[in-house]
Amino acid sequence: MRFDVDTKASPEQVRRAFTDFSERRAQIWSRTLDAKTYELREQGDTWAVARESTPGSPFWVVARYDWSDPAVIRWTVVESSYGGGGDGFVQIAPGSDGGSRLHVEWTSTNARASQKPLLFLLHHSPMGRLISRMYATTLDRHAQEDRH
Repeated sequence: MRFDVDTKASPEQVRRAFTDFSERRAQIWSRTLDAKTYELREQGDTWAVARESTPGSPFWVVARYDWSDPAVIRWTVVESSYGGGGDGFVQIAPGSDGGSRLHVEWTSTNARASQKPLLFLLHHSPMGRLISRMYATTLDRHAQEDRH
């Protein structure tokens, strides 16, 4: 899956939203992160390992996030409900009017045969547009709340 997102959030606000692994993570990402299944497993200064899923999704992943590069947040799937792995990244660049432009990519690999059709739909359907809109809405809201 690959898509771009324009948001009113500054690059620093975007970075904070993606790297906040406190209890606020479920609040910030309430449309795309299921608070009931979220679990922070480990965390360092520029990395974290968390179990996450989307509300209503049959999939969950344990991903290792790395944000040692200030302009890129990377993740690698280390465990999943679909039996495979994958990786991805969010590249953050300054946008217009103090906002940001994000380039997002992720893949899923080596899924069990029974899970491949669902993952294919996720990565090859209009889901990218839907997810990019949810990211933009989430980050715009985060930017607004971060100003207060």
